[in-house]
Amino acid sequence: MTNLRAVVAIPARDEVERIGSCLQALAVQTGITAGGYGVLLFLNNCRDGTDRLVEALRPALPFPLRVIRRDLAQATAGSARRAAMEAAASWLESEGEGEGVILTTDADSRVGPDWVARCCDGIEAGADAVAGCIALDPAEAAALPDCLHARGRLEGAYEALLTEIAARLDPEPHDPWPRHATESGATLAVRLSAYRQVGGLPPLALGEDRALVAALQARDFRVRHDPGIVVETSGRLDGRAPGGAADTMRLRCAAPDSPCDDRLEAVPRALLRLALRRRLRRLHAGGRLGSIGRWAEAMGIRPEEAGRIAALPCFGQVRAAFEAASPRLAARPLRPHALARHIALARTVLAGLRLVSRLRAAAGPAGIAPPVPDAAPAQTQPSTG
Repeated sequence: MTNLRAVVAIPARDEVERIGSCLQALAVQTGITAGGYGVLLFLNNCRDGTDRLVEALRPALPFPLRVIRRDLAQATAGSARRAAMEAAASWLESEGEGEGVILTTDADSRVGPDWVARCCDGIEAGADAVAGCIALDPAEAAALPDCLHARGRLEGAYEALLTEIAARLDPEPHDPWPRHATESGATLAVRLSAYRQVGGLPPLALGEDRALVAALQARDFRVRHDPGIVVETSGRLDGRAPGGAADTMRLRCAAPDSPCDDRLEAVPRALLRLALRRRLRRLHAGGRLGSIGRWAEAMGIRPEEAGRIAALPCFGQVRAAFEAASPRLAARPLRPHALARHIALARTVLAGLRLVSRLRAAAGPAGIAPPVPDAAPAQTQPSTG
């Protein structure tokens, strides 16, 4: 009788130099029995002998391994990951014990020795999905230009500030601070039933990992961003997926002031977004979304669209639709030259929020609740950085 609890889905294309390290990292997992997890490799258009190396390594691997080989004319990173995760889901459904967990990582990544156990523990504790952090391979990172490291430090510092501000202004019990904001296919785990209910990994060429998290959140599934889970991944500039991380790094070398990630928006706009999310969450929880109209009007949303949004069944759908419909919340990512100014502003905001937290703690159970305006936001244009 099988005790399969989890399956790790890994898409791979011409990874003969790295697949061995990837599998060896999975071979030394602790906190879970060797038969408690399996690994599924989806070898996509491999021409470099990756398949032969995998077969040579197979006898020494302690976990069950399934290998799927495909030659696809229109293969993309997203389609390969979806195929791998669909096959992992089918394996769990046919042989798994209970619900089961689908994990995914990359063939050029090395997971920590407790990666499988920590992801499964997070889901057993109540999360529907667990996202970990990524770190670059030290040797490959050392070969990258200094300008990339400098920009990465600024972006990382600003993202951490925005993430803590969000955790304090719009807290989510299932994803408490400390948390992070990374959503990468290099380290993602999802409950089998939640995966099926959202239709699986979205069929996108790129960004399929973030899209899966967005689909889960839209249905109010609980996503935990665990800062204690770290996976080491490649820092190479010759990536396998057009438009992927390697292409992004090359672009940033060629155009140092190219836009930051969409999530790194100006502080005033981030605060506006968080205030609206908090208010929408309270309206939804209280069954009062009928009063969404004045908020929608202030954010440039037509009344008929506001009515459609208010009728959506899940808070996650309401939030996503509201933000997508508002021209005032359209993506306006910062440029690197603006980061230092917004980092300083974010630190000031966060210092105030931390002070409020200390005052609330000192006040005891009654606490001091930060003010939440009942009026619609003023129709002023936020800073674009």
